[in-house]
Amino acid sequence: MNPDTPLQLLGGRTPADFMRRYWQRKPLLIRQAIPAFRPPLTIAGIKRLARNDDVEARLIWRENGAWQMEHGPFARLPKAGEPGWTLLVQGVDLHDDAAAALMQQFRFIPDARLDDIMISIATDGGGVGPHFDSYDVFLLQAVGQRDWRIGRQRDLSLEPGLPLRILRDFRPEENHVLAPGDMLYLPPQVAHDGIALGDCMTISIGFRSPSQAVLARGMLEAAAEQVLARAGQPAGPYAEPPLPGPDLQGVYRDPGQPAVAQPAALPESLVDAALAAVGKLRFDQALATRFLGCWLTEPAANAVFDGLPPEEVDLATAWPAGGRLVLDRRSRMLYRQRQLFVNGEVAPVPASTLMRRLADDRAIDCASARPSAAEQDLLAEWLDDGWLRYVEA
Repeated sequence: MNPDTPLQLLGGRTPADFMRRYWQRKPLLIRQAIPAFRPPLTIAGIKRLARNDDVEARLIWRENGAWQMEHGPFARLPKAGEPGWTLLVQGVDLHDDAAAALMQQFRFIPDARLDDIMISIATDGGGVGPHFDSYDVFLLQAVGQRDWRIGRQRDLSLEPGLPLRILRDFRPEENHVLAPGDMLYLPPQVAHDGIALGDCMTISIGFRSPSQAVLARGMLEAAAEQVLARAGQPAGPYAEPPLPGPDLQGVYRDPGQPAVAQPAALPESLVDAALAAVGKLRFDQALATRFLGCWLTEPAANAVFDGLPPEEVDLATAWPAGGRLVLDRRSRMLYRQRQLFVNGEVAPVPASTLMRRLADDRAIDCASARPSAAEQDLLAEWLDDGWLRYVEA
C-alpha cells in the first residue's frame, strides 16, 4: 500500500496525511468511507457465530436501570423486536474471510498494531454506555444508524461495581449519526457513547496498545527463557533457537564467609551475587525483536487451522507453475531485518525478499516466485498445517 495514495476509506486523505494529523491525536468523521458498503456478515450470521464455543461474545442490556452483561456462547438471544440490547462478537476476522479482507484495508498501520474486528448488533436504544478505550478504533457503520456522542474530557473516572467500564460523568462535545458506509476514528481515551437508532450493526476495527507493564513482563519472560535454554533446560518459544548470551553456569561460592552469630541474616555477598547474575543479562534489540516477533504473531486462543486436503497440491514434490499461495486469515507474520516470525514461532529461514513479500502482501504468485529449497520445504509444511492456502489461477 502506497502511503501517499489518497484513499476513499480516509475521506480522500492519504494514509501518510492521516497518520500525521489524526492518528493518536484527534477524532475524524469520514462520510461514506466505503460507499454502498455491504457487511461481511448479516445480523443473522452474527447471531449464529455467537452460538459457537470458540467465539468470544457478550450480551449487554439494562434491567430496571442497571447494566447487565452475560458471556456467550448463547443458545438463545433476545427477540429482534425487544429494544435496548446489544450483542458483541469479538475476533470476527478469525471466522470469516470477508471480515479478514475488510481488516486488510487498514494495513497502512503496522500489522504489529492491528488487533481484530469486533461486530456489534443492537436493537433500538441498544448500546454499551458512555466509555473510553485505551486503544485506537475505527467505528464503521454497517447496517442501520447509530448516534455517536463523543467528548475529550479529562475526567475518566468510572462508575464502581458495574460489569462494564461506564464513565461516571460523561460530557459529550460532538454528536454524529452514522449511516451505512460512514466511519468514525477515535484515538485512545476519547469518551464516546453509541446508541442504536433502530436495528443496527457496527464494525469496530481495533488496535493493540500494550502497556509498559506488559512489555516489561514479556521482556523478562523472554530473558528467563534464554537462561533456561542456555542451561539445557526446557524453555518456551522465545528461546527457539537460543540467542547468544552470557554463561550463567557458575555456582555461588563464598570461601571467605566467616562464622556468624546471626544465622538467619541474609548474607550481603549472596545479594550481590544475585544482582551480578541478573546484570549479565542482555536486554537489547535482539531480545526485544525475539519477544515481540513471537508474541505479536501468536495466534488467537480460539484460532483453529484447517489442514490442507491431500489432493490440493504438494509443494514438497513440485513447485506450481501458476496459482497463488495465500496466508490463512488466522495466520500472523512479521519480520525485522533478517528475522522472520510466523504464528508465534521463529521461522527457520531468513526474511528474504520472497518471504517479506508473503508477509507484506499476504500472498505470492507461484509463477514469478523462486523459493530456495529450504523455503519451499517450509512453505509445504505451512500448507499442510493450514497456515497457508493454495489458490488456483
